[in-house]
Amino acid sequence: MTSNPKILGFAGSLREGSFNKMLVKTACAGAEKAGAEVTFIDLADFPLPVFAEDLERAEGLPENAVNLKKIFRSHHGVLIASPEYNSSISAALKNVIDWVSRPEPDRPPLDCFAGKVAGIMSAAAGGLGGMRGLPHLREILQNIQMIVVPSMVAIPIAHQAFNDDGTLKDERKAAAVEDLGRTVTEIAAKLNA
Repeated sequence: MTSNPKILGFAGSLREGSFNKMLVKTACAGAEKAGAEVTFIDLADFPLPVFAEDLERAEGLPENAVNLKKIFRSHHGVLIASPEYNSSISAALKNVIDWVSRPEPDRPPLDCFAGKVAGIMSAAAGGLGGMRGLPHLREILQNIQMIVVPSMVAIPIAHQAFNDDGTLKDERKAAAVEDLGRTVTEIAAKLNA
């Protein structure tokens, strides 16, 4: 690898003890093993109002939206663990994407997302592991010009899937999640060599 890409990892859950936060940390470990410089953020540390153009027009971008835009802009790829709410993604995740995608003067459209690599995964209590929501996330990310890797990982029965230390009990699933982090890192490295 000729460069060390910067990879951002986060979960679309605000819940303390979220299984998706545990999951994305496993993917982040895979990215680090592949040579990435990894940043993990907790969206709960960046509270945002629900996106509304009237609010944006009256007050401008919220401070946390500006901070998130800087973080996204400074990374070559993202690892996202998305909980599944009613067969789709969480409102918190969609809200972050909506705010971070807002245009800024003297910046190219979608510069926080366009041409960057994304790896997606999910952990959920049900038997499908959040698999119904991941195609929605894939479509959103592709529409904002991200390169979403073909593979994705879903962890079913999440409340039984993790050890007390946050690692996955199933070594094959853990390897698949780490591999997703490695894949995102390798593609980002080639694109930014």
